[in-house]
This record gives sequence, C-alpha cells and structure tokens, in this order.
Amino acid sequence: MKVFGIVGRKNSGKTHLVTRLVRLAAQRGLRVSTIKHAHHSFDVDRPGKDSYLHREAGAHEVLVASAERWALLHEHRGAPEPALSDLLARLAPCDLVLVEGFKREVNLRLEVYRASCGQAPLAFEDAGILAVATDDAATFVARSGLSCLPLDDEAAVLDYVLARS
Repeated sequence: MKVFGIVGRKNSGKTHLVTRLVRLAAQRGLRVSTIKHAHHSFDVDRPGKDSYLHREAGAHEVLVASAERWALLHEHRGAPEPALSDLLARLAPCDLVLVEGFKREVNLRLEVYRASCGQAPLAFEDAGILAVATDDAATFVARSGLSCLPLDDEAAVLDYVLARS
C-alpha cells in the first residue's frame, strides 16, 4: 500500500487538493483511501440518532451498516490518540492512501502552499517535505532540492505522488 502525506497550514487548500487527487485517481482506475487528522474533537454522528445514543451510552465501538456503506466509530475513552501506523493497519487494501495531516508521521509528503495564507511555508522548517503544490513558485526558487508543482494541476501532482510512493 502506497502512502503519501499532504500537509500545509490551515486554510491552504489541503482538503480541496486531496479531493481532486482522489477523484482523478479513481478516474484512472486506482483504489484510493484517505486518512484525515483532526486537531479538535469531531463528530460524524448526529445527536438523537441511534448510533449516537449507543456511543453516548458508553459503547467502545459502534458500527453502523447499510446496503450502501458502513462506518465504525471508535471511542478512545481516555486512551491516547492512535499512531498513523495503527490507523493504516485498519484500512482495506488499496493502491494509494492519501494522508491529510500527521505532518511528522508520513515519510513521503507534499506541502500545499498558497501565498494568500500569509504564513511561511512549512517546507522552510521541515526538510522532510519533498515537494510543494503552490500558486507561488517564486517563493521556492532558491530551494533547489524541493520540487514545485502547480497547485491547479492535479494531474501533475498525482503523477508526482504516484512516482514517489
């Protein structure tokens, strides 16, 4: 299973790029999975729904299934956040896993950088970032070891990811 990380500052367009990459990879016949790291509490369940009530009652895991999909909700209940390797082990086999976030846990990673974010690129602090998908290539001209890809060209970004993962 190939794993590639997509990192970047808040509101840089990581999710937008990941969705475009997934769509294109699926069109090319690849089976793609994603893992998204959240820095805050999140909920995929809605108050009042049966699965929510099961979880709130104290269930360690709640699996919801239908004819179209299934989802497993796992409550940590005070346990530490799992490592990326533990989460990857739970995925079904696929051609590519795109990981959004987990900045330090993915060896192969690309930064999404938009000049309009007004923050310094992560690549200037993190030598582990291999490439940048950006709307501002001029910012990275002096970084000879860093590949610069056009942010609006998901085909070029996907080709880069697939060639290196």
